[in-house]
Amino acid sequence: MHAMESSAGELTDDQLANLYQVPTATHTFVRANFVSSLDGSIAIDGHSAGLSNAADMRVFRLLRDACDAVLVGAGTFRVEDYRPLRLNPQRREKRIGVGKTEYPTLVVVSRSGALDPTAQAFTQAPVRPIVITNADADQLKGVADVIATEDLRDALTQLADRGLNHILCEGGPHLLRSLIDVDAVDELCLTLSAQLVGASATLTGPASLPPRHAKLRHVLRDADTLLLRYALDR
Repeated sequence: MHAMESSAGELTDDQLANLYQVPTATHTFVRANFVSSLDGSIAIDGHSAGLSNAADMRVFRLLRDACDAVLVGAGTFRVEDYRPLRLNPQRREKRIGVGKTEYPTLVVVSRSGALDPTAQAFTQAPVRPIVITNADADQLKGVADVIATEDLRDALTQLADRGLNHILCEGGPHLLRSLIDVDAVDELCLTLSAQLVGASATLTGPASLPPRHAKLRHVLRDADTLLLRYALDR
């Protein structure tokens, strides 16, 4: 067992991107990206932003730059108020340089199909979004392509048929569980935020106590297991 230390701030953008490289996707590759508190909460006051920091957002942007499509559940789409997937010219140029389209495609999974067709993520999208649902979604057909299915495996196959092989799942937990249930997750990127939030702090519930910050004392690695020691601020 030995200590392991690394700082994202010491890495250039290219070095960081190399750490997150995946094989060229000739088949569907699903990567999930989440941020969590030390006690497993995924939100503060219903939003993930309170758990994030500059390093997490840097990786968040990098993973978006690398994927073909951003996959998100309807609940997270609404709560996080998703915006159009816009990239600056430098990020678009890098994507084109590695053979990708200028922008990733936004894909929203909704059992009910009850999404607001006037949402900016639809009306101002640089690339026409896709909605996966088996419900009546006629109101969305003017602003999105609709894949009519309840089968996530089938949906991923249809995305691949459109050239969308590298999929980045950004949540929420229900969608992640559904992907795991059909054995579709190839990789998980998890940011562990140094906070205790309370078990009720989910996307659908308030925190029971104000978040408490913690300081990392050490990181130990044993094969694929990490042992973290945190001390709570008093």
